Amino acid sequence: MTARLPRELACRELVRIVTDYLEGALTLDERTRFEQHLVFCNGCSVYLKQMRDTLRVTGRLSEESMPAGAREDLLRAFRAFRKEEP
Repeated sequence: MTARLPRELACRELVRIVTDYLEGALTLDERTRFEQHLVFCNGCSVYLKQMRDTLRVTGRLSEESMPAGAREDLLRAFRAFRKEEP
């Protein structure tokens, strides 16, 4: 009997489930697909590193410690990202 390979993961799907991956909430098949995608996709590997770095430092940040205008820049970036989603 031959093992069935999991369906390939697209970048958009990886971005959608990255939090579940970091929280250990994916099934074995989902985690396998996620990690296989990272082997071949440098952009998503960088994205995962950025997410890990963000989670590591967010406990030390406060709105008051942000440089002037940074909050508005972040909100604008998040709104632009949401508009790009299908």
